[in-house]
Amino acid sequence: MSPSPAALLAPVFALAFWTFLVLLRLAFVRIRAGLRGQISPGDFRLGESPQVPAAVTLVNRNYMNLLELPVLFYVLSLVLVVQPALAGPWAPGLQWAYVGLRIAHSVVHQSYNNVLHRLAVFAASNAVLVTLWTLAALRLNLA
Repeated sequence: MSPSPAALLAPVFALAFWTFLVLLRLAFVRIRAGLRGQISPGDFRLGESPQVPAAVTLVNRNYMNLLELPVLFYVLSLVLVVQPALAGPWAPGLQWAYVGLRIAHSVVHQSYNNVLHRLAVFAASNAVLVTLWTLAALRLNLA
């Protein structure tokens, strides 16, 4: 039996909401740095200039991370909704694991930023994503 569309879409909405929260934090740290005179609009003319404080760059980098590989998560999630035969009962659990690991990655990245811890969480999230794609691909023969 295939999971419901709601079960498959809830993790998508959760990760999108998290991404919006990180975007809101990025706006906050940029505005704060601007008000403190640490940056100017010109510092973003071609991305970020070397004058942009590390705390601002870090949040921006984390936001960019949330727009890179998660695209594959969003695509697969929509494929699973449109083609429910590809979504086994394992799909929502793995989707939530992916979302949890991406949130954990952001928390590590934006707090104490231990590179090895961040790498471990990032690698685990990628393993979950590859597993999701692999299991869905294997079900192509069943569809």
